Amino acid sequence: MFEAIIIGLVEGLTEFLPISSTGHMLIANFFLKGSYSDAFYVLIQVGPIAACTLVFWRDIISFFVNWKNPGTKDYVLKLFVAFFLTGLGGLIAKMCGLKLPETILPVALSVLIGAFVIFAVEYKSKKRTLNSNITWAVVVAIALGQLSAAIFPGASRSGMAIMGALIVGLARPDAVKFAFLVGIPTMFVAGSYELFKEIKAGNTYDLILPESIVAYIVATISAWLSVVWLLKFVQTRNFIPFAWYRIVLGIGLIIFLLLGELQH
Repeated sequence: MFEAIIIGLVEGLTEFLPISSTGHMLIANFFLKGSYSDAFYVLIQVGPIAACTLVFWRDIISFFVNWKNPGTKDYVLKLFVAFFLTGLGGLIAKMCGLKLPETILPVALSVLIGAFVIFAVEYKSKKRTLNSNITWAVVVAIALGQLSAAIFPGASRSGMAIMGALIVGLARPDAVKFAFLVGIPTMFVAGSYELFKEIKAGNTYDLILPESIVAYIVATISAWLSVVWLLKFVQTRNFIPFAWYRIVLGIGLIIFLLLGELQH
């Protein structure tokens, strides 16, 4: 149960921060040496989706209440298009087999490359005035960011989506909010599909084990806290601290690999 709590905590805290949840899960699984089913991991990944939905519940309700408002219609349309492009691109990538394995070396390299992407984007952002306009360029950039993370595990879905929005001039708070709102239906569909596969495969029992339920609850609560914290953080700070953290993480993963501590 203790290990399940730790796994849930790691998943929840890292899922929406631009630091690679995959890299952290590799480390957590090694040190805890726990043996968990695929159903267990599918379930705890659903927790952060629920958490993000709770954070933005007022915005989601307002989309339905104020759907006649031209501004709301435009925002929702762009959310849908970003979701559609992400889903379509992900389907094409899957059909073409365009995804690196979630093993230590590819993840470590993605973590490091992502760090330098953040450095480059933030450097460029200093030289321009960011705004709050959700343009079609933002829609495409966020979709491409999410797709890059799907193809390169360790890149961080939220991180690359937010960086994509910053590249085309969207302010950090608005980039985080729009990226997360797009991520809700994207992750919900993917999570539901994976849950359906596990249930169809006869793994329902693994989904209702006490350890699975507790890990899900911990992942949900910790993800909620991390999203709320990040929304406040980006009001006054940039993403440079996360880039440095990714460098430390990436180097650490490679050291583990070289020492034979983690299998590749």
